[in-house]
Amino acid sequence: MRRCRVFLFCFLLLFSTLPLRASSIGAYCVLAQDGRILYARSLHEVQSVASISKVMTAVVALEHGELDQRIVIGEEIRQVDGSSIYLREGEEYVLEDLLYGLLLRSGNDAAVSIAKGVAGDPQRFVAWMNEKAQELGMQDTLFRNPSGLDETDGGNLSSVYDMALLMNYAMQNETFAKISATRQYENEKGTLWTNKNRLLTQYGYATGGKTGYTREAGRTLVSSARKEQLFVVIVTFGMSDDFDFHETYYEKAFSEYEGIPLIEPGTYQLMEQTFVVASPPILTVRRQADHQVKETCSEQGYRIEASSEGHTMAYTYPWR
Repeated sequence: MRRCRVFLFCFLLLFSTLPLRASSIGAYCVLAQDGRILYARSLHEVQSVASISKVMTAVVALEHGELDQRIVIGEEIRQVDGSSIYLREGEEYVLEDLLYGLLLRSGNDAAVSIAKGVAGDPQRFVAWMNEKAQELGMQDTLFRNPSGLDETDGGNLSSVYDMALLMNYAMQNETFAKISATRQYENEKGTLWTNKNRLLTQYGYATGGKTGYTREAGRTLVSSARKEQLFVVIVTFGMSDDFDFHETYYEKAFSEYEGIPLIEPGTYQLMEQTFVVASPPILTVRRQADHQVKETCSEQGYRIEASSEGHTMAYTYPWR
């Protein structure tokens, strides 16, 4: 049986076009909202990522389900190990409550119940997770389950860079950001859940995050923070002092970089055309460094491009 499992694991790796797992002790990625990599080590080394996988589980659930959808807990929870919110078969929860249990308490039972409830079939849900990963450009990533457990199937594989891309995207969803930032939550049955992300209480600029651990993956942590106009995501693998590392590197990022809005929110008219800016694009610039901005108009709309020290970003606002 053990030989069969090893063969299956290698087969999946081969046909997912992922590199073989390498040592990722101390791997980290510090990514600004506009995609600028501020600091990094071992960006694309692939390993099991444990429960930070649940960021994708939440994203897919939010994009395919409804918060008030009622989900009946079924036999899917029988084989679930690890962290739990102690669901029982036959109980009924709204999806919103299960998402809080997923992100605050890392409930593996919540993960499989969400997958079954939203997609009807957990494997269909996992397929959606992989489709979303491809859409986001997560080329180092393969999801095998909604929980991050890796004892039976090898788990979910990714890199610090890919998980930073995912967290950056997830925090743009208002509901995800709200749940991820919640320190305590009381569900409809009166159970109080406390967020495992210590940064929310020990670091004033923290805005969200997700913890993870298995024997195979070691400690994994994804978090986000905002100071003034600069929004930053940090992902670490294999660090025993990960919370302290995140806080240290947020302080480093906020002292060395700033976010510069490229245009003010509002309604604009150009060439007898109108476009609307709801949220201005933010360019991440090293303090005291120069930056360049280029504006163009086309049939598609108003386009603004900016660059600094080789980093570029662009956004097009369609005509209204």
